[in-house]
Amino acid sequence: VDGLGGRKSGVMKMRISKGTGVLVTLWFVAACPAAVRTGLDNISRHTDLFAGKRVGIIANHTSYNRDGKHIVDVFRAMSGVRVTALFGPEHGFRGIEEAGATVETQTDAATGLPIHSLYGKTNKPTPQMLADVDVLVFDVQDVGARFYTYLYTMSLAMEAAAECGKRFIVLDRPNPINGVQVEGPILEPAFATFVGLYPIPVRYGLTVGELAKMINAEGWLAKGVKADLT
Repeated sequence: VDGLGGRKSGVMKMRISKGTGVLVTLWFVAACPAAVRTGLDNISRHTDLFAGKRVGIIANHTSYNRDGKHIVDVFRAMSGVRVTALFGPEHGFRGIEEAGATVETQTDAATGLPIHSLYGKTNKPTPQMLADVDVLVFDVQDVGARFYTYLYTMSLAMEAAAECGKRFIVLDRPNPINGVQVEGPILEPAFATFVGLYPIPVRYGLTVGELAKMINAEGWLAKGVKADLT
């Protein structure tokens, strides 16, 4: 579920007289009012994907829309949609755990929903975790670098959804270091770990939604399974 953005630039020339006189050209970028809309901001355009469905949500402290509403509150306010399970990546669903610390499965105090840990005893949703889920949604801000565990939380969840016959939806967000430049060596498969599972460069120049499409199309999920991906 995508978004759009834009900006304008301008040029200003100024003559500064100081002693001998110097011509200084000042370049500046004048940004127009923010127009970027994330997938979560556009969710009202895609209600058909969730109508009458039980929804599981993989999210954290970055999963807010432009109005400051967390994804769980956005989905719980949608007519005909029932949020049945939450899933927390590294740092936990509320983003308060230390880096690398094991995250325990728990009950969310705010909603009473189960929060299944995807950074503890398992990094991949089990069939039991997905038993009450029809659609699994991923909405986590990425940083644009290969070593971020959130990428592999996404791909393993996509793999689990494919194996269990569940639709997988990525609510996309911009790549903060841009989705154009690609830099660094490509990971050799022999060195694959949870901070690098696929043969992609260090700076991969994609949004997480684009990366999900690439992983799916290249057949990188276990046993070549293909997710029902949106």
